[in-house]
Amino acid sequence: MAEAADWLRVRGIGRERFVGYLADYLADIGFIVEKTEIAEPAATQLDGSLARMNPAVPEGLRKLKFRVAPTSGGAAIYWEAPSTIPSAELARADRFSRELETHMGRAVSTESHGTAKVVRSPVARLPWLPSTHSK
Repeated sequence: MAEAADWLRVRGIGRERFVGYLADYLADIGFIVEKTEIAEPAATQLDGSLARMNPAVPEGLRKLKFRVAPTSGGAAIYWEAPSTIPSAELARADRFSRELETHMGRAVSTESHGTAKVVRSPVARLPWLPSTHSK
């Protein structure tokens, strides 16, 4: 299986804090989150299962899987699952991913007093979208 492209990157805080923000947000919107530390290569895997009904979460995103890896000066998040979304849910999945991205940006900026920043990766790609960087 090909390596997934990272989706978001954070500069100015470490992987553990970034994972904490993501886990807290998912728990707040109704997910049960499990964290697993991976030794080689260093990363944290987050698995989320929707436990409390939330109309903002489309059916295809009720089980999520992310991997957060350290980078120089920050961390990168890889959205690993789900890898497919029914076409009828694509707009809602896009909205959910944008809301998550916006929330992460605000949380990191607020906590760090504006010194840390969340940005989209230059090769950002959600797994259910077709790759635009295929060769």
